[in-house]
Amino acid sequence: MKAKERYLEIDLLWDADECIWIAKSEDVPGLVLEAGSLDALINGLKDAVPELAELQS
Repeated sequence: MKAKERYLEIDLLWDADECIWIAKSEDVPGLVLEAGSLDALINGLKDAVPELAELQS
């Protein structure tokens, strides 16, 4: 069975004081992720978003 596609809005913010990227979203309850690079943040989102979505179902 093919997974249902869903579009999510995720805010990516750069905190210059802490030198970190932050991801958060109202579409994904519980999502708050930090990383030192944008690539690391995106890789973390690939793991975190499906896990959080599964917890919500």
